[in-house]
Amino acid sequence: MFDHEVSPLRHIPDFTVRHMVLQMLGWMWAIAFSLAIGSYTFLAYSLIGHAILLGAVAITVATYTTATKRPKVFMAFARR
Repeated sequence: MFDHEVSPLRHIPDFTVRHMVLQMLGWMWAIAFSLAIGSYTFLAYSLIGHAILLGAVAITVATYTTATKRPKVFMAFARR
């Protein structure tokens, strides 16, 4: 689901737009779950949790993509 090469979102050519769509879906599901259990207090926790998870997924995908396309970027962390 969160793999940008497998998900149907892979057809969106711009990575940033793809990420925004994924975030919007995450927020939608957070709201849907909080309404389903009938608790507005759960909504805040659900939104924060989804934002953290989606952010972690986005950072991971961006890191993997950068490592594949421009691995020399990470050489700044190497000891000299």
